[in-house]
Amino acid sequence: MGANLKQELHSLADQLPDSATWDDVIEEARFRKAVEVGIAAADRGAFATDDELKTAFAKWGVKAMALP
Repeated sequence: MGANLKQELHSLADQLPDSATWDDVIEEARFRKAVEVGIAAADRGAFATDDELKTAFAKWGVKAMALP
């Protein structure tokens, strides 16, 4: 969330469908926060190594191959 939380909350509310639930609001807020944290990490240069990615994918049963 940016500099003005109230404005961002209003924007979020305007973007949700009329049928949205509190769970939808919380899910969207958590998603936006995760994106914000990820962008900040990328800006710091905090990237996972190839081995870390392979290990994470292996836990999900996905075989990751390095690109040439």
